Amino acid sequence: MNAATNIYPETKAPATTSGYDVFRIRQDFPILGLKVHGKPLIYLDNAATSQKPQVVIDAITSYYSASNANIHRGVHALSELATQSYENARTKVQRFLNAGDPSEIIFVRGTTEGINLVAQTYGRANIKAGDEIIISALEHHSNIVPWQILCEQQGARLRVIPINDQGELLLNEGEFEKLLGPKTKLVAIAHVSNALGTIVPLRKVIEMAHSRNVPVVVDGAQAAPHVNIDVRALDADFYVFSSHKIFGPTGIGALYGKRALLEAMPPYQGGGDMISSVTFEKTLYNKLPYKFEAGTPDISGVIGLGAAIDYLNKIGLDRIAAHEHELLVYATQVLSAIPGLRLIGTARNKAALVSFVLENIHAHDVGTVLDQEGIAIRTGHHCAQPLMQRFGVDATARASFALYNTKEEVDALAAGIHKVQEVLG
Repeated sequence: MNAATNIYPETKAPATTSGYDVFRIRQDFPILGLKVHGKPLIYLDNAATSQKPQVVIDAITSYYSASNANIHRGVHALSELATQSYENARTKVQRFLNAGDPSEIIFVRGTTEGINLVAQTYGRANIKAGDEIIISALEHHSNIVPWQILCEQQGARLRVIPINDQGELLLNEGEFEKLLGPKTKLVAIAHVSNALGTIVPLRKVIEMAHSRNVPVVVDGAQAAPHVNIDVRALDADFYVFSSHKIFGPTGIGALYGKRALLEAMPPYQGGGDMISSVTFEKTLYNKLPYKFEAGTPDISGVIGLGAAIDYLNKIGLDRIAAHEHELLVYATQVLSAIPGLRLIGTARNKAALVSFVLENIHAHDVGTVLDQEGIAIRTGHHCAQPLMQRFGVDATARASFALYNTKEEVDALAAGIHKVQEVLG
């Protein structure tokens, strides 16, 4: 079976990877030279977190070595230098998402906090008893639980767009249209599924929601490393992603919101830097984006995120996507040929991720044996338990690819799976 033709006929990839030197790129990532259990590290857990290039590590070290100071408040040289680096990174995020203005970019701890921020500010101000919030069956827990909490607080209801057996949203079948109604006040949806790799037809979802004047919150955590994002072309109301998925540091991310929505939202947290003036009688809040950035931020993390964006831009997301698409097609062909292996999630439009189960072998055991071969994959429910239930499994093994992975590593994964079957089958 030709997996590239039969399983993913609609997956679009850039036409060429000409000039893409993956082995040169690998040299930028010091951790890829490690050995695990005496074997060369093969890192295929990029959907959980990506590795960091030396330029990102150097940017963080440089901040602490040469410009460590708090931002926005100081008039001394170090504070001004740190502030400039911090705000330069905000502009880099703005351009990365093609937002209209840097003030529409809010720094948060990551995608999870960004979604919670929207839920507890925009959501609490606009969702009332009897209202409905629509999510999809593909969602990570981080795009389920905050909305459940909001529904419990406000007396609202959560509705779910179903998926087919390939892991695609049932949009053309009218299921989403049936859910959209006068009670719908918000749609929250992943751009790319972390468990299946499904790329959601986001523009269509947003158009359908906006036709009913319903705003859309997008979980872009899994899309940001793989897809060129243009929030204005998408017309997204909110878009959030995490630094550590795009080769930046952990504990930092960014929330984009349309200015009019952010202006109308109450603050998320109170404290320093989000205020304009304070008296015991009343506090006036700071302008955007600082209204949502209380307290001393993760300055080094923001600078590291900016360095990661510079690194991606230098290589080019289109070229990265082409390389990763080749890995996806190759991995799908190789893994599909293994007896007893079943792919979970075969959407026609996918990011570079394969989720699978082995007959009569638990996913955790697959991961344990592969680890002894130096191969790092993710096993479990991937923080998507409702999705696992939809496919009738309690866990899958997931190999997720990035710009530094190779076909040789895919071959090693297949050989490792054969060894799993020999040992445990």
